[in-house]
Amino acid sequence: MAMFDELADKQRQDISKQWIHRAFAAQKEILELVAQRRRGGKAQGIVGWFAGSYNFCFRVSFTEGPDAIIRFPKPGCTVFPDEKVTNEARVIEFIRENTTIPVPRLISWGVTEDSPQQLGPFLISDYVHGVSLSSILRDPADNDWQFLNPTLDDKTLNSVYEQIADMMLQLFQFNFSKIGAISKDPGSNKWSVAARPLTYTMNELATAALFPLSKFPTTCFNSTKDYFRSLANANMTHLETQRNIATDQTMAEELYIARHGLLQLVDKYCTADNDRGPFKLFCDDLRPHNILVDPETLRITAFIDLEFTNAMPSQSSSDPPWWLLLAEPESYLSLGRKPEEFVTAYEAYLDRFLQVLQRVEKGRGLQLSSLMRDAWETKRFWFNYAIRNPFEVETLCVNYLGEASGAGKPSLDDKARAEMEQFVQMKMEQLEAYDADCKMLL
Repeated sequence: MAMFDELADKQRQDISKQWIHRAFAAQKEILELVAQRRRGGKAQGIVGWFAGSYNFCFRVSFTEGPDAIIRFPKPGCTVFPDEKVTNEARVIEFIRENTTIPVPRLISWGVTEDSPQQLGPFLISDYVHGVSLSSILRDPADNDWQFLNPTLDDKTLNSVYEQIADMMLQLFQFNFSKIGAISKDPGSNKWSVAARPLTYTMNELATAALFPLSKFPTTCFNSTKDYFRSLANANMTHLETQRNIATDQTMAEELYIARHGLLQLVDKYCTADNDRGPFKLFCDDLRPHNILVDPETLRITAFIDLEFTNAMPSQSSSDPPWWLLLAEPESYLSLGRKPEEFVTAYEAYLDRFLQVLQRVEKGRGLQLSSLMRDAWETKRFWFNYAIRNPFEVETLCVNYLGEASGAGKPSLDDKARAEMEQFVQMKMEQLEAYDADCKMLL
């Protein structure tokens, strides 16, 4: 497991705190903006606020109709905020226009120049009542880690699985010819991909590892293999640029060999039959924490935080959900558990989820359950999950793929092998400079 850059983490926290103070000072103007944009009833005031990992929200009450939420990306915790909000607004529009998936009604949105005191881009939507699905599913006896409650009854799980299966099937029915962010052509009213994908992984790398922004993709992709090669190259850039990623020479060598091996895995786990599409909508931050439910009926009231939704390789959207045990696979390992323990526990819930999915897909004339089963049995699931988790990629590949990136000692070509010694020396020099900066700044 790679550590975050502590200096980057401090920087994002400092920037975020400063911005939050600015936002609270601008509440009067924020209230006026929401009142202007939301028709019907008189704004009574800001009645609450809450913060997530990437966003900060104010809740505004009205004399008529539901309350409204205005949500800003938190500077320091997000990169490319205007792009992020624009992408999410378009995804919400697409979902409301083409599906029955519950998402908050979007009232208005704007970019930074439209906001009070240039606070940043914003989304204004109806306030949706509900609690996080993760609060329903988590083990109440576990206060430190969000693990699944082992005593959940079949009725609860079946209800949750059925609704999420329907959501996944509805998104899976749409095809796109490129990989990237979706938008609607104002002339033809047709949806297509015209911009690069902005992903959860990109945001994490930029804010937690000081990844050079110029190294991110600048356009959309036409090929699954090209996209995954881009991810493999981003993992290599991450290794080269995060100064504290390797704590000694041996670790630097192991990471160097492992990340070179990622490129060797692309051809193995990316099949030729869907290399050129069609591509499917996929959100790499879809998880129970971002799903609101009625705690009494367990009906989903809204899927939220859709900013990292893009048209992606179909093998991403045909993976089974990683969160069926609620906790990430790597969390098991961090507690000293063996990978087989996760696999055994996960497979029991995977079977239940796929049984529900099979029932739901019959009514929609789609085949997704068999693709998910194949992704699990071929370990393509683990490749897809690992390559988009750069801070955990070696741990995941070694423990769950059991080959190549670490365990199988991928072979280096002559050029890469010749450059390894110089690379290791560079990492040790970076680490020395990083440690000196930490002593001075932390």
